[in-house]
Amino acid sequence: MFTGIVEEMGTIKSIKSKTEALELSIGAQEILSDMQLGDSISINGVCLTVTSYSDQSVEFDIMPETFRATNLHELKEGSPVNLERAMAAGGRFGGHLVSGHIDGTGEIIAKRRESNAVYYEIELPKELIHYFVYKGSITVDGTSLTVFGVDEDRVTISLIPHTMEHTVLGNKEAGDVVNIECDMIGKYVAHFLGKDQESSQSRLTKDFLSENGFA
Repeated sequence: MFTGIVEEMGTIKSIKSKTEALELSIGAQEILSDMQLGDSISINGVCLTVTSYSDQSVEFDIMPETFRATNLHELKEGSPVNLERAMAAGGRFGGHLVSGHIDGTGEIIAKRRESNAVYYEIELPKELIHYFVYKGSITVDGTSLTVFGVDEDRVTISLIPHTMEHTVLGNKEAGDVVNIECDMIGKYVAHFLGKDQESSQSRLTKDFLSENGFA
């Protein structure tokens, strides 16, 4: 479990490609301070498992499903990446509940500056739109952000100068693809409401109405 508060930006040191699988080596500092084999680390919002590490870098394996479903396959040597360690039980909870399981990718279609903020419009798959609400939470490339607008096929987010400087989003432009994780609580609520509706619809049949005096 993560919070979407990026701890540092690492740098891709090497990438080994195996068809639809990858081996990543990432240079880092902060997250290595208490590293253990098998730890979970968020890489641009994707939860990956530490397979080996040194005092300057950490390695991960990326399986085909993750390769296909995220933007990690677009990384190159030298690419910056957002890094966050799994949330400590006694730590501060600065963002929102983030699982590290990407729901889909979006494309930045517009970027504009307004005073000290930078607004991004991100086009999303239509099946994800209904999970977002105005002033709700969204995770973009592992960064916890607030939704400032919801349209039929896009959401709007805003970045303050600190976020622009300390996350990979500051270097993103129109046309770039970003990893998206919907608000976890919103997904559960939508799931259970959908189940309730399906259950109600299955009981409300013509025979049911007839038996209860409505036909």
